[in-house]
Amino acid sequence: MKGKLAINGGKKTVPDGIHKGWPILTDVDKRAIMVVLDRNIIAGVEGPEALGLEKDFAELIGAKYAMATGSGTSAIHCALYAASVEPGDEVITAAFSFSGSFHPILQQNAIPVFVDIDPHTYTIDVAQIEAKISEKTKVLLPVHIHGMPADMDAINDLAAKHGLTVIEDACQAHGASYKGRQVGTLSAAGTFSLNWTKNLSGGEGGILVTSNEELLENARRFRVFGESPTGHIGKIREYTVYSVGYQYRTQELPAALARSQLKRLGDINRNNRRNCEYLSKQLQSISWIDPPYVPKDRTTIYHKYRFRFKPDVLGLRIAPREFRNRLYDALEAEGVKVMIWHVDPLPAFPIFQEKVGWGKGCPWSCKHYGKSISYRREDYPETTRLLDESLVIGGESTPLYSQDLKVIEYYVEAIQKVSDNIDEILI
Repeated sequence: MKGKLAINGGKKTVPDGIHKGWPILTDVDKRAIMVVLDRNIIAGVEGPEALGLEKDFAELIGAKYAMATGSGTSAIHCALYAASVEPGDEVITAAFSFSGSFHPILQQNAIPVFVDIDPHTYTIDVAQIEAKISEKTKVLLPVHIHGMPADMDAINDLAAKHGLTVIEDACQAHGASYKGRQVGTLSAAGTFSLNWTKNLSGGEGGILVTSNEELLENARRFRVFGESPTGHIGKIREYTVYSVGYQYRTQELPAALARSQLKRLGDINRNNRRNCEYLSKQLQSISWIDPPYVPKDRTTIYHKYRFRFKPDVLGLRIAPREFRNRLYDALEAEGVKVMIWHVDPLPAFPIFQEKVGWGKGCPWSCKHYGKSISYRREDYPETTRLLDESLVIGGESTPLYSQDLKVIEYYVEAIQKVSDNIDEILI
């Protein structure tokens, strides 16, 4: 399949108008929204949709309790507070994630400590965690990145050995499983995002799950201004503040949408696995591409389908980043929805290089910390290599989980076409 590349004036492979946007909103979803408007209860932690979402989600994944929040990031913040993360404490997390993983750590005036990733799963490299544990470490925060579960047994073993709490960042992993158990239920608490890009969308929102009643009550207090909400309809709100808190509650409209979409989560994940497994099978025949790796003890939901290219097989004479950018342009011209999604490890961000934080160097200069920490890009070679040598197939508003298989077939054709003409983008 030679054909002239679209980027060089040829006909593009993927037809216009074939993609389905995300989220897919059905008449059932619209009726769920109208129920909220007709009921005229549109907010509050005791709203029927918020409470219903908590109940439905907990039952679906096998958690004892769930707490709805305004975002996945705020769910993480509530979990860290509830786990007694205090100023000067350290929280260990992965060098490859979205910034929502580290912002809550800083918001607790605590110190993010980053660990490089496993080059196959892209999750935190468990073999490197113990060397980062210190007398200041309070929590391990593994990230189930792109819907791939981290190695939770090994992480929990380390936590037990050192007396640490584990909180899962499952914001990209609704429905993923590890050794037959749903992510989010494998630790003290799990946190999920209901952002519009997720396979479970409420537009915005988040959920914290736990089986620890004390942790739940601490998180609930933190969620609503440090008050002590009853969590039951009809009780009087006292407005008494017991601790520091935020306005992290959800609202009825996004809760209703997420609750409606939750009924289709299984179908959404099955469609996406079919698409991604088909794509992986077809890409295996292209010598310079590595499709995503999935260990036998885990199921991924492929929140983002990231494939790697092999510089040695390609015989690159240009920097991998430059080839990545050219490959991006070539695939995009063929009509493939493609993303880079991050170009640097988290610790390479200016916020960690300059340590501006809250101003005056906080939290790093906090007297309760009393240590020095550096964030050097060279300490995260696998994360850097991954970001230099990979691309994500699918767009934010056109993810693979919303597409018919025909779109994936066109993608395979487009990628094969680029591969057949690879010399044109190596020049």
